[in-house]
Amino acid sequence: MNDFQSKLDLNQSQLEVIEAALHTQSKILNVQASTGSRAARTKLNEVKTVLAQISQAKAPEPMKPCARIGSGWLGMSRIFG
Repeated sequence: MNDFQSKLDLNQSQLEVIEAALHTQSKILNVQASTGSRAARTKLNEVKTVLAQISQAKAPEPMKPCARIGSGWLGMSRIFG
């Protein structure tokens, strides 16, 4: 492969479509690779690499606050039964 790299201008919706298509492709390649296909295993690794790059490039989702079960011994008694 060559070292050519370019930037694409994609909106969030387009990126989600590409990501969903790559997830589908990875499932197909996973089945093919499980039958022993080396070509499928190689392509699966490439698809997983691209998916990882997409997930890193996406904006992080805001963290949701954890629900508080309770405080003190009452909360602990709910957890442990």
